[in-house]
Amino acid sequence: MTELLSPAGGREALAAAVQNGADAVYMGFGSFNARRSARNFSDEEFLAAVRYCHLWGVKVYLTLNTLVTDRELPALAETARRASEYGVDAILVQDWGVYETLRAVIPDVPLHASTQMALHTLSGVEEAARLGMTRAVLARELSGEEIREIAERAPIEIETFAHGALCMCYSGMCEMSAVIGGRSGNRGACAQPCRMQYSMGGRMDEYPLSLRDNCLADYLQQLADAGVACVKIEGRMKRPEYVAVVTDVYARCIHEHRVPTQEENDRLALAFSRQGFTQGYLLGKKGPDMLGTRAAEPDRETEKMFTAARKAYADGERRRVPVKFYAKVQTGEPVMAAVMDEEGHRAVLTGPVPEPAQRAPLTAQSLADQFAKTGGTPYYSTGTESRIDPDLYLPAAAVNDLRRRLITGLKEERAALPERRSLPLLPRPEGKRYFADPALIVQVHQAEQLTQELAALHPAYVYVPVEILDSDFPRLAPFLEQGAQVVAVLPRVITDDQAEDMHAMLSRAAENGVQEALVGNMGHIFFARRAGMRVRGDFGLNVFNSFTEEVLQQAGLVSATASFELRVAQIRDLAKSIDTEMIVYGRLPCMITEQCIIRNSAGRCNCSVPNNLADRRGALFPVLPAFGHRNQIFNAHKLYLADKHEDYETAGLWGVRLMFTTETPRECVAVTQSYLGLTDYRPNGLTRGLYYRGVE
Repeated sequence: MTELLSPAGGREALAAAVQNGADAVYMGFGSFNARRSARNFSDEEFLAAVRYCHLWGVKVYLTLNTLVTDRELPALAETARRASEYGVDAILVQDWGVYETLRAVIPDVPLHASTQMALHTLSGVEEAARLGMTRAVLARELSGEEIREIAERAPIEIETFAHGALCMCYSGMCEMSAVIGGRSGNRGACAQPCRMQYSMGGRMDEYPLSLRDNCLADYLQQLADAGVACVKIEGRMKRPEYVAVVTDVYARCIHEHRVPTQEENDRLALAFSRQGFTQGYLLGKKGPDMLGTRAAEPDRETEKMFTAARKAYADGERRRVPVKFYAKVQTGEPVMAAVMDEEGHRAVLTGPVPEPAQRAPLTAQSLADQFAKTGGTPYYSTGTESRIDPDLYLPAAAVNDLRRRLITGLKEERAALPERRSLPLLPRPEGKRYFADPALIVQVHQAEQLTQELAALHPAYVYVPVEILDSDFPRLAPFLEQGAQVVAVLPRVITDDQAEDMHAMLSRAAENGVQEALVGNMGHIFFARRAGMRVRGDFGLNVFNSFTEEVLQQAGLVSATASFELRVAQIRDLAKSIDTEMIVYGRLPCMITEQCIIRNSAGRCNCSVPNNLADRRGALFPVLPAFGHRNQIFNAHKLYLADKHEDYETAGLWGVRLMFTTETPRECVAVTQSYLGLTDYRPNGLTRGLYYRGVE
């Protein structure tokens, strides 16, 4: 049966989830999780929470799904050690360096690939499996057919998101909160800028980035039939009563193999919605109908429902675990008794020697009736199997004492801490340092930016979208004549139904002499290798620590791009076991979205002309079309560090990248000249990005 995974943002929400039928809960412990502002658990609370869940037969998954620096890794490892000791059933991770650390430190704990890894292809899931993950949480943007195609062929378990808030950007790829305000969604501090008002050329009363909440309650059987092992409810920031209501509806529908009733759908909407729900991604029906906002605070009807929900889970007896009792009562021998649950946990003990019956002797039925009095415990009796010699007597107090001691023993057995290894922290990877001038890399977004004038400035590498290589390869001639290495840039999102088109384009690029590809997702390594290309790592791989670079080096990549959420000093401190580059110029990417927000706003695909998203302060964020009719949103300001060249030139880098997006061909040349020290050109609207202020 499909596992139901519910959020536990605090102790009350934990009880709400467990008592309403969750098969597993996910929770934070410490500061290394994607909901740092949730009510996370202390050491004592986490141990008590795991024990509580295991008593009720519920699994506990710890969320350590954020990016972590080298200096933070020892503290994270210690958090994970304690969680392992306390009996956590699995840990969700985003950061490949965290994965590498946990695999070494607590090798007996299963690791799950968080949705923050943005896995959206079968090849991505296979890569996660190859590296030792036991479950992959798929990107929320996939259709039902795409989920089925992956789940049926995946070598590990597949988890999908079923209910709750949807991000406009693919999870793990959103930089908007970090770039705008220094609050990183990849570090658990997202300020949710997607819920703010923006204009796409009209009035400032639009919410073009605010999606309705997902609700797949009508499609749970479809997901189960597709091979999905687990469905997840979002909501660690939501009220415990919300967790109770939503978990209850989903648990009933899963266990009873049905869709929700109208009354249950009404309860889901009352609990929380943004102008209704959406199933757009699952059904492959993207568009403005998926947009919505939260209009009002909970009304009286909602509070009434929440009060009833709170009362129902507060008594702790909504959910009971089935157990079976066993007894052997023989003349002259101490009573032998046992209790066993459906998972094989058991408690066995002896009782007093039975007395000869003076009147009503002990019977199988009377013993079963006494053992069945399990009120106030997590258990209920499914029956008692007994062998009782005739004409024997046991006082009711003795039977009750047997039952209580059996239940206590079973509790201890179910809550027993596992025996797991705890090994030393891995040594810091050995790296290589580059103190000479780093290679100059230029990346273009438009074919028109590939000019003779830019080539004449002798960039060592030119990064070009594979689509442009396919349609305008002759424009690369001047760069090749100057000895530049051409690298094919893969789209940030490539779904499995686009795989053959991508392979065809990469194969044609390879025939034209392109030998390397830049990838921003672990699942895309497959596409580059299939075309016979060497692989370079883009910023989408979220290189935040030295161990992530080690994983990429072991995976066969020839270079990696440091996360632009790091400070320059932190990039300098990376061990650099693999050639490392840094983006030093350009509009930093804020979002990649499955939606075409241009069409959503204008009603037509007006992608060939400049489009901008304006915030309330008048800042303009370029919206550019992306492969597969997706959109990318870029920062309003251009990162500029030419006058800070001494900082990045001494950071041990292999290369520095100028990333052009909306610049004219002339601007591309002017910017490159300034970075070469040939002019003092400075573009308008500058920012230092996050390289000096860092992120939360």
